Amino acid sequence: MKVTYYGHSCFSVVIQNKHLVFDPYISANQFASDIDVDQIKADYIFVSHAHFDHIGDVERIANNTGAVVISNWELTDYFKREDLKNVRPINPGGQFTADFGTVKCVSSIHSSSLPDGTYGGIACGFVFKSADGNFYFSGDTGLTMDMQLITRWAKLDFAVLPIGDVLTMGIQEAIEASRFVGVNKVLAVHYDTFASIRIDRQKAVAEFEAAGIELFLMEIGSTIEL
Repeated sequence: MKVTYYGHSCFSVVIQNKHLVFDPYISANQFASDIDVDQIKADYIFVSHAHFDHIGDVERIANNTGAVVISNWELTDYFKREDLKNVRPINPGGQFTADFGTVKCVSSIHSSSLPDGTYGGIACGFVFKSADGNFYFSGDTGLTMDMQLITRWAKLDFAVLPIGDVLTMGIQEAIEASRFVGVNKVLAVHYDTFASIRIDRQKAVAEFEAAGIELFLMEIGSTIEL
């Protein structure tokens, strides 16, 4: 699967020639200033929760591309009120099959509110199964025992996990989460964007390596195969 990183928690995965974009926060991210948001391809936009640093460019990309926006009930209702027509709600426990494969919504331990402070629905993660491979995006979360259930639904090729600590899992919890979901490849997100979540990159890679897990700290704008 081809994975492109756009900074913070935003990335895209190409599955079955469909472009899946996650938690787009690009134009307001000072570290992603070289990314042209209007050139991003998207067939689907998955939104894990309502915080500003995860929804910032949802409407812009959706309007540019006509992508289907997929998130919890409250957020899809919010996007409909913002005149996005192509939305699809999903809550933890739910799943559906589309032209790229099957997605299952799973629980995430995190708060969720819109920039004006109103309730943004439950935070969630997503698990994908496709002919190209399987992966898990946890969204912003702490470590949860529920992650162990994911292996009953899919054998994963990699996971996308936050490692910045303070607001989400830190390095050690992310290592344990990797074990829970049965992966030895992790794409790290939600680190370094803000002062409170800056990490020692060398130390992070070394700690994952010691646990037998390959950690990918991608440069913004770069693409790799996973």
